[in-house]
Amino acid sequence: MASSPPSKRRRKNSSKEDDTNGSSSSSPEKMTPVLVFAHGAGAPSSSDWMVRWKDMLGKAMHTVEVVTFDYPYISGGKRRAPPKTEKLVEFHSDIVKMTLAKYPGHPLILAGKSMGSRVSCMVASGEEIGASAVVCLGYPLKGMSGTIRDETLLQLKVPIMFVQGSKDGLCPLEKLEAVRKKMKSLNELHVIEGGDHSFKIAKKHLNSEGTSQAEAEDHAVQAIAAFVSKALAGR
Repeated sequence: MASSPPSKRRRKNSSKEDDTNGSSSSSPEKMTPVLVFAHGAGAPSSSDWMVRWKDMLGKAMHTVEVVTFDYPYISGGKRRAPPKTEKLVEFHSDIVKMTLAKYPGHPLILAGKSMGSRVSCMVASGEEIGASAVVCLGYPLKGMSGTIRDETLLQLKVPIMFVQGSKDGLCPLEKLEAVRKKMKSLNELHVIEGGDHSFKIAKKHLNSEGTSQAEAEDHAVQAIAAFVSKALAGR
């Protein structure tokens, strides 16, 4: 995780070129991504889960910043029911645009937990956003009525990484696999075995597998970082 970017080796052999051109848009600093990370329906960005994953993702992806925020319906300590996902897109897009203005030239990665991942996909479909990848942590593929909500996924062209618990009732893996086969975008899936919608694994399962919650989450984070690295290399 702490290894130097390959471009630093190249710069040792091209110091004259660097002296002539100065810092370029392809410098390691400019290639450092900025991550906009959206919370789920039931808890704000200050929740323990969001804070922990914000820290893990930021370190693994070497981000210049991980931007988190609260949707208006949950800000200020209020716990109202979330509106329809479509009504959150404009607010989310404004956060993304402010972030892009703060970090011009840096690759943009969108990520979200559950509902936040669904809104992130909707935001990424906007042509003016220019996201390099979307990371979906517990994508809520199945609605409360049982409907498979795949419209946005099928339209999206941005690379997508899914991280799903194998016991997540909101996203049956066989249903997600069928959707992935129809998607236009490059996509990958990392399954947290025994994990629920928030990736929580029962102690019995952890003991039988000889692993820990932290180890399972670390494997997921490393898979995300590898996927994002590939997506950025293909820009």
